[in-house]
Order: sequence, then C-alpha cells, then structure tokens
Amino acid sequence: MDLNNNKETDINQEELKAMDMCRRGSSKAFEILVNKYMKDAYYIALGFVGNREDAQDLSQEAFVRAFRNIKKIRPNCGFFPWFYQILKNLCISHLRKRKYRNAASLDVEGCPEAEATNDCFSPEEVAERSEMKDKVWQAIGKLDEKHREVIILRHFQNMSYDEMAKVLFCNKGTVTSRLYYARKQLEEILKVTDPQLREASDELRTTDDGKGGKPNDMS
Repeated sequence: MDLNNNKETDINQEELKAMDMCRRGSSKAFEILVNKYMKDAYYIALGFVGNREDAQDLSQEAFVRAFRNIKKIRPNCGFFPWFYQILKNLCISHLRKRKYRNAASLDVEGCPEAEATNDCFSPEEVAERSEMKDKVWQAIGKLDEKHREVIILRHFQNMSYDEMAKVLFCNKGTVTSRLYYARKQLEEILKVTDPQLREASDELRTTDDGKGGKPNDMS
C-alpha cells in the first residue's frame, strides 16, 4: 500500500469538497483553501513584485477575486492552477502600472534617458541571502515575465516539471524549453554583471536533476 498516494488522494478529495461548498457560497470552506495556499501565494507574489507589502496586498486580492469567481472553475479541477492565473495577472498588472508611474516620474524630472530600475524585485525583499544569492535574484528580476516565472516556480517554489505544466497550462516540453532558455539568459546576465558569479548560475543548473524532480533548496 502506497501511503503517500493515499495521502495525496485524501488531500485532493478534501480540496474538491471545499471547492464544491465554496460554489454554494460557503466562506468557511474557502478558508480551507486560503490556509492551504496563502503562504505559496505570498511568496510567488513577492517573487514577482519584490515588495513585501505589495505581495501581501496582491495575494489577498487574488483570494478575494478567486472567491467571487469560484463558480467558474470546472468541477473536479484543482484550485491552485486556476488561482495562480489570477495571482499572476494581478502581479503583472501591478508591475506595468508601477513601470508607468516610474516613467511618468522620470519625465517630470526631465531625465528621459534614465532607466527605471524599480521594475524588478529587490533581493533584500525576497529573502535573506548571501551577497552572491542577492545578485542572482537581482539578475532574475531582469528576465522577461515568461522566463522569470519559470525560475520562480522551479527554484523558489520547488515545483516539479509536471506541477509547473499544470499551473502554466502548457505541456512538460514547453516548461523544459522555457526553463532552459531562462537559465541561459540568467547565466549571460550574471556574466555581464560579474564574471565571478558564473558559479552562481551553474548552481541553478546543478540543483535540477533534469528529470522533473524537485531541486535542492537555494536558500
């Protein structure tokens, strides 16, 4: 008997039951889903926006919107892949608005050629890390949304390739491809930033077993 599989089935059944009650308007049942995913939601938002207060607000708003639209989830479908899209869209919208505000502020100051550097997460806001890890996370903040996303899910949330495919609504091959190019881009950014940081980009690759398993903790 596989106890792990039985445990996973029990958890899924509990989640499905909670979602069914939520569709009937039960806010109490929704608390089960919030308690299960609120930590992941916060850290994913933090990975995207790099500010603790904003991450808290965005993750809470995502849950509010999820509850309002819970009836849109198809029966027998998991909560998190659907919820992740809500959270991701809120974070991206927040970043775009922030970038627009930064650009408007620069125009007012008469410095059109200056770069708005706030549109990436600050390493000290993401986690307490060594100097090398801080620079790695600064580099991650320079990736485009699609590639930043897979780095966050894989190395920050420790998701397997299969889990990422479900969350991103794509196949495993697409996940593998995106992650490969994300790491390549990250390596190039690190080389430009500091040649001594090549070993940090190497660590991102070596923590992955290449088989869809979960990588080692980067902290």
